[in-house]
Amino acid sequence: MLAYDMAVEQGGEFLLRIEDIDQSRARPAWEAQIYDDLAWLGLRWPTPVMRQSERLAVYGATLDSLWKSNHIYPCSCTRADINAALSAPQEGVPTHGPDGLIYPGTCRPDGEQSQSERPQGNTVLRLNIAATIENPDQVFQFTETGAGPVGETGQIRFTGQDVVNQVGDIVIARRDMGTSYHLAVVLDDAAQGISHVVRGADLFEATKIHVVLQTLLGLPVPSYHHHRLIRDDAGKRLAKRDDARAISTYRNEGITTQDIRSLIDR
Repeated sequence: MLAYDMAVEQGGEFLLRIEDIDQSRARPAWEAQIYDDLAWLGLRWPTPVMRQSERLAVYGATLDSLWKSNHIYPCSCTRADINAALSAPQEGVPTHGPDGLIYPGTCRPDGEQSQSERPQGNTVLRLNIAATIENPDQVFQFTETGAGPVGETGQIRFTGQDVVNQVGDIVIARRDMGTSYHLAVVLDDAAQGISHVVRGADLFEATKIHVVLQTLLGLPVPSYHHHRLIRDDAGKRLAKRDDARAISTYRNEGITTQDIRSLIDR
């Protein structure tokens, strides 16, 4: 609703994207519910909508290019392997970043890839962040019109060394998905000409990943607006994994669209 209102106020266009690269969690009924709920809330968008599951060839072509330029490498580490490698971290060295545990570099190659073709199928690919950021003093930046978790706003700047230390070698393609959230969204935003990204403050730190990828791939950097999260009475963030109340639940109880607006404006 915030994204829609901002687009309308600025004479722009609100776009809906179906991010369904994880087919194990995609269901036609759930997608239909998205359309129904958003329309009930008064939101409108151009059709047909972009579907990530129909853009795997685009993601694959970008991965091929990154593989040939030695920016990505295969990783066979399990979560347990990574936890074990980080079990005795150096004092003052962060172990968690915007993408979870900061990868310790176990599978990172010392030189160029020995394989001529990019591995396919059930293979995790990681971004070699040190090879991607040749100058640790390089300054990256994006415009924040909302606020990060501790109020960060305006021109947000960070260095290549910040990314190496605080982000690390992120997963750029997950097993059996053909891509990752990070790669897909930056390519999709560029393809759709997105000028403003509106999303929750919990993704503020992930924006550093996206700006690095946009710079690497020569893509434009949108403005970002991170909004506060909706929480329950105990202060816990509402999320699907916690069986949070659905819009349809409120609708069935007779709550109106204006009631929903009042709830999120509190």
